[in-house]
Amino acid sequence: MAKLIIECEETNFEGELLERCAAADVESDVPLAAELLFTDEEGIRKLNAQMRGKDAVTDVLSFPNLENIRGKALRRAAFPFDTDEDGNLFLGSVVICRERAAQQAAEYGHSLRREIYYLAVHGLCHLLGYDHETEADKAEMRAREEAILTAMQIRREAE
Repeated sequence: MAKLIIECEETNFEGELLERCAAADVESDVPLAAELLFTDEEGIRKLNAQMRGKDAVTDVLSFPNLENIRGKALRRAAFPFDTDEDGNLFLGSVVICRERAAQQAAEYGHSLRREIYYLAVHGLCHLLGYDHETEADKAEMRAREEAILTAMQIRREAE
């Protein structure tokens, strides 16, 4: 079980819950770190346009730091230039749009808390090498997301 450290400046985000569950099945000999940021629609639209060439608002963006790591043991020796100043292996950054999360929570009929955690888990899965380009990849990623949310006791119903 890897130790995961989530850097997030949001005071009302319960990062410890995500830290305990999101990397529970990841094997690593080094603590893992990820950055979680929140922005508004204009901020995520600009970021989406700059980084992905898509001038549109989206719910979450992920910027993985490491490649080809899905399902692999993460060893410090394999990533000598990817540790932060505290010696943690930096996985990357996740950016969530607050307004889009609120819209989706209302649309799907569950709490904003559930939607925020779903988007954070989704983004972290991308940082860990998961994707949804093919149906098989999508099924694997969705199963991982649901397993993490279940471990966190985050349910779909309104909370």
